[in-house]
Amino acid sequence: MANANTNTKHDNVYDVLAERGFIRQSTDTDEVRRKLGTESVAFYIGFDPTADSLHVGHFIQGIVMMWMQRYGHRPIVLVGGGTTMVGDPSGRTDMRQLMTREQIAENGRKFVKLFERFIDFAPGPEAPGKAGPPGKAILANNADWLLDLNYVDFIRDIGRHFSVNNMLRAECYRARMEKGLSFLELNYMLMQSYDFLELYRRYGCTMQFGGDDQWSNILGGVDLIRREEGAQAYGMTFALLTTSEGKKMGKTQAGALWLDPEKTSPYDFYQYWRNVEDADVKNCLSLLTFLPMDEVNELAARKDAGINHAKEVLAYEVTKLVHGEEEAAKAQEAARALFGGGAAGAADSENIPTTDIPAARVREEGGIGIVNLIREIGLVASNGEGFRAISQGGLTIDDVKVTDAKMLLKEADFAGGQILIRKGKKSYHRVRLTE
Repeated sequence: MANANTNTKHDNVYDVLAERGFIRQSTDTDEVRRKLGTESVAFYIGFDPTADSLHVGHFIQGIVMMWMQRYGHRPIVLVGGGTTMVGDPSGRTDMRQLMTREQIAENGRKFVKLFERFIDFAPGPEAPGKAGPPGKAILANNADWLLDLNYVDFIRDIGRHFSVNNMLRAECYRARMEKGLSFLELNYMLMQSYDFLELYRRYGCTMQFGGDDQWSNILGGVDLIRREEGAQAYGMTFALLTTSEGKKMGKTQAGALWLDPEKTSPYDFYQYWRNVEDADVKNCLSLLTFLPMDEVNELAARKDAGINHAKEVLAYEVTKLVHGEEEAAKAQEAARALFGGGAAGAADSENIPTTDIPAARVREEGGIGIVNLIREIGLVASNGEGFRAISQGGLTIDDVKVTDAKMLLKEADFAGGQILIRKGKKSYHRVRLTE
């Protein structure tokens, strides 16, 4: 099933995913590996549109779909327009906030636009929701079959296959029992399992993939297909994106690391990967890029200045996949200007994060407070955090340390009409005055 452009020594995508550290659990591992090496498999991954953008945790699943498609398998991207109405309790300590149908539908449309950057969908009238040409991805939305279900029929036909005792032993529910698991959430496993059955019937989908926190839900679908159809289906889970210490990656000062450039700029996205810990470089290169593993191992083994180069490669490659080559090059240029020459080196770069402020505002207000400014431009989340950054010596303006938290920036302080503010060692932002 190998594709000539896979850039790897393996003929079986299972071996690629295993070598790169994706695979965590699998049903009938030998049979899954055999099928992925000898057949063209239709598989699905579900995404609940609980926000208006995909984040980097979703991107790992996107990488899996890209690898699978490169080896001739057919991805089914399932948008959870129906399951989001209930909310997945997996990995949660509290119940998710319920959303309206309109919010969910709009978020789902935004998800699809982002997926189209990475996945090769069937064109024209064949998509979405149609099988389309072989090898092309299918786009589906479980709102199409979940929202109009008759609940009594659903419970009679599907619910009878599920043991509540077994469900409560599943990690996704057990972790919620302490604070209280709602009956609404208890339905989630049934709904996700029914998705698998519906996709099996519609498209011959025989495999479901997901993050490792989805294992119990995946097993529910595999068992439901066996009971309802007398057929064998399979499931496999993948690594969540974590640091070497086991902490989730993808969280920034401003929140999640989003794939939408309107929510996380390409520069900030690039900088996140440029600044990962040395110990996380290999894992990130393995999971988030298509570089050959020989190159990954060579880069990750470097020390000192060499590991910084490896981080540049990581940041460029991931940003290129998400935002395109042009944006990745701009982000890299801006980062090199900042870290190569500080304020002087960055002065002429148009690619660093920049906020424009009317000069009239500074004049009329007699200046602008430094703490209010850094909160306004997003360098800190609150005034309190701004005061702490200054008291700890972590803020500079044009490479000069700020020592007075009550400092007022006047028009004359903006040499050449701009200043460059740095928080800590890695967060830069330019502020320009405009007429």
